[in-house]
Amino acid sequence: MTDTNHMDLPLFRDDFKQGITPYFIQAPQIKSGAEYYFETGSGLRYQVLFAKKKRSYLENIVNFSVLSEEFEDEYSETNRGEIYRVIATVVEIIHIYHTNHAYSTSYEFSGEFKQGNESRGASIRTLLYYRKAKEIMNPFWEIEINGNRVIVHRKKRKNIL
Repeated sequence: MTDTNHMDLPLFRDDFKQGITPYFIQAPQIKSGAEYYFETGSGLRYQVLFAKKKRSYLENIVNFSVLSEEFEDEYSETNRGEIYRVIATVVEIIHIYHTNHAYSTSYEFSGEFKQGNESRGASIRTLLYYRKAKEIMNPFWEIEINGNRVIVHRKKRKNIL
């Protein structure tokens, strides 16, 4: 059992195992770096960037985008049947990042809306992120969906015990 007096609580469940092999990850040269890259089998290049929130250096925004030039913008629909392996790769990147930033207190994700679905409360991508977070997060962390954002934050110490 993890000692709840420490700030470095594990992010993922103890029994979490990737069921799908992630793509090769190009990690930052400095372990504490915030930019990660990977390329899919179809040649799409992705960036996963961790940005710090203004109010707290321990709170993170996870920005996930495609960098391939064949798309007009970084939020284009790129479904080439690789979504599960892409998500597995992003999960692995978050695991690596949290290992190097164990005192982080929150991670925030949001997914862009597909054209015509902007009136929904949350995008399909955001709902996918929420479902995946609920599947893998350690009970020491809370998961909430707020509008079009998924926020994973460390439970307060009194809520852990």
